[in-house]
Amino acid sequence: MQWEPIRKTPQMLRVPPNLVDYEQTYRTFTWESIERMLDGLPNGQGLNIAHEAVDRHARGARRNHLALRWLGKDGSVRDFTYADLAEQSNRFANVLRRLGVGKGERVFVLAGRIPELYIAVLGTLKNVSVLCPLFSAFGPEPIEQRLKIGEGKVLVTTERLFRQRKIAEMWERLPSLEFVLLTDAESHINEDVLSLPRLMEEASPEFTIPPTDPEDMALLHFTSGTTGRPKGAIHVHKAVIMHYMTALYALDLHAEDIYWCTADPGWVTGVSYGISAPLCHGVTMIVDEAEFDAERWYRILEEQKVTVWYTAPTAIRRLMRMDIEPLKRYDLSHLRFIASVGEPLNPEAVAWGMKMLHLPIHDNWWQTETGGIMIANFAAMDIRPGSMGKPLPGVEAAILEKLEDGHVRVVTEPNVEGHLALKPGWPSMFRGYLHDEERYAKCFVDGWYISGDLAELDEDGYFWFIGRADDIIKTAGHMVGPFEVESALMEHPAVAEAGVIGVPDPVIGEVVKAFVSLKPPYKPSEELRLELLGWGRTRLGSAVAPKMIEFQDNLPKTRSGKIMRRLLKARELGLPEGDLSTLEKAAEEEEKTTQ
Repeated sequence: MQWEPIRKTPQMLRVPPNLVDYEQTYRTFTWESIERMLDGLPNGQGLNIAHEAVDRHARGARRNHLALRWLGKDGSVRDFTYADLAEQSNRFANVLRRLGVGKGERVFVLAGRIPELYIAVLGTLKNVSVLCPLFSAFGPEPIEQRLKIGEGKVLVTTERLFRQRKIAEMWERLPSLEFVLLTDAESHINEDVLSLPRLMEEASPEFTIPPTDPEDMALLHFTSGTTGRPKGAIHVHKAVIMHYMTALYALDLHAEDIYWCTADPGWVTGVSYGISAPLCHGVTMIVDEAEFDAERWYRILEEQKVTVWYTAPTAIRRLMRMDIEPLKRYDLSHLRFIASVGEPLNPEAVAWGMKMLHLPIHDNWWQTETGGIMIANFAAMDIRPGSMGKPLPGVEAAILEKLEDGHVRVVTEPNVEGHLALKPGWPSMFRGYLHDEERYAKCFVDGWYISGDLAELDEDGYFWFIGRADDIIKTAGHMVGPFEVESALMEHPAVAEAGVIGVPDPVIGEVVKAFVSLKPPYKPSEELRLELLGWGRTRLGSAVAPKMIEFQDNLPKTRSGKIMRRLLKARELGLPEGDLSTLEKAAEEEEKTTQ
């Protein structure tokens, strides 16, 4: 279906957009002009994310402005002004200093959307330590793996997660881990497992941020790969320039906005645009502890008078499935701008926004590695449903063709599929993969960062997402590496081999499906299938574990023994199988005889 562009009208633009003339701004843009909008540390001592997010407001006119409103699952509400956040994050920074946690040392956070998490993030950044967020849905193995790679010195978590994720059992395998801080423990458990409330009570509310070089490591975000272990993407304090600019132009934030980002802080979006970017603009930020519930979400939009809403396609598709006409039941008159990120937003969702909310949904594109929004649909710009939009000012994007000699060519013809690439130089670009320089180097060819995504560029400069160039699975906003799932399944005594793919799903994007071959004397059965599903959830957590399992006697492999996920996916979806020249012939023939 060919979707008509959505033309912006004055009614859609309830406040004058920050970016009015895209072409002019793009031509004349400089990063220096954005950096001048920030404060910088006193006496020219550098640039620190937490200072820009909290302290500069707490020392000025917005000191008593509501910074964060937390909505508990039980109906409770906790409010924090910018002065409150400054004091609480100062206390946490002093807790770290008291424990001997210094510059560059890693502080991991494993918790749901609770106020203590946000305070820990800001306090860690103030101490010039490195913040490493983890999804609370992760099982023990992904947690241990990331703590080991990241050399975590401190883990901030809850009593429940400490027990459920078996942190004590993995401790002896984590030589760098020295302290666990429990956010809800009334007293210290022992000399290593400590009560964070008690430590915070004892800590000083005063803290001076040390000199911070813009290139000092600030954040370590883990992202899965198609093979091997997760990658720890390094981001620096200079990223705050990108966070500020993209919130200004891509999210169109104004000082009096009430802003709600539904992303979990375990995800890069939940840190960049659920903490750093909105606070840098001095807005009021809504945080909801509860998981998705359509009625609750609409009530929050109404009762909190949300003006800017940043959410995920998965959530939008779930809302689309509900028999709810929101404008007939809720007063959403304050809502003026909706944006989406995490996976491509299908045109139907954009059209649904116009029909049901009288507002278009603005898709944008970026990655863990980019650290900030790279391509977006802007408030003042017409939307082409299904398009990623246009590059942010200061961002050079292109479609590349990979040549046989290993080099690349910029594709100048419109509507030609190729590799989406970016010219390095934006402030939030990752500075490396921790302990993996070779992997980092492979991301760049001929002066371009190769995103791993396939896209097209139309004649008017709009980018269109095609798909992934690798096997990464995007499910409900999570990036899942097949290898990680396969490895966990193969630890089960019945499993000989496993191949994992993503199967398209209209709600969550993709469902993780595993193809499993068994060791003798095990035989396929419904009982064993359910056992393996439970095994996956226990080891990996619900966010990563497979939702579907299919038994196969032999999985298709290359002659070198590598499972051909591409072929598994083609057969699952009834697609052309493509080149089978590398297929292990013996196994293939044996497979055919068993069907």
